[in-house]
Amino acid sequence: MIVAIGCDHAGVALKNAVLPELEKLSLSCEDVGTKDEESVDYPDFGAKAAEMVSSGKAERGILICGTGIGMSIVANKFRGVRAALCHDVNSARMSRLHNDANMLILPGRALDNKTAFEIVRVWFETAFEGGRHQRRLDKIKAIEDKYLCR
Repeated sequence: MIVAIGCDHAGVALKNAVLPELEKLSLSCEDVGTKDEESVDYPDFGAKAAEMVSSGKAERGILICGTGIGMSIVANKFRGVRAALCHDVNSARMSRLHNDANMLILPGRALDNKTAFEIVRVWFETAFEGGRHQRRLDKIKAIEDKYLCR
């Protein structure tokens, strides 16, 4: 599985800590940046990763910024992207079970590394439940088809 991963300056430390954990899960990562803590604009990096997921170049993605809110807003502008901001293991699990989230958003300034690793592990190990939840995803797709320009 190819995973697009990106962050802004507030997410660099957590991204750098998460990358080796993703390798342990045998995931291939495409790091779209940023690479250091010099101030950057999160939409630039969020869009790169979300476009990869939207276009099918990556099956899933991870984005990290200070709160996770900005990256969530950016990622969810892309057709087919279901980005979930997760602060704990339960939200990570439910985002996969019920929403088939394909992008995980992490708040770099609100998580310690151990919690982030556990969120990432659970998120990748949890499969979409389908069933009644698929009907809801179909409704989301219909909204995208009606209102998104691309």
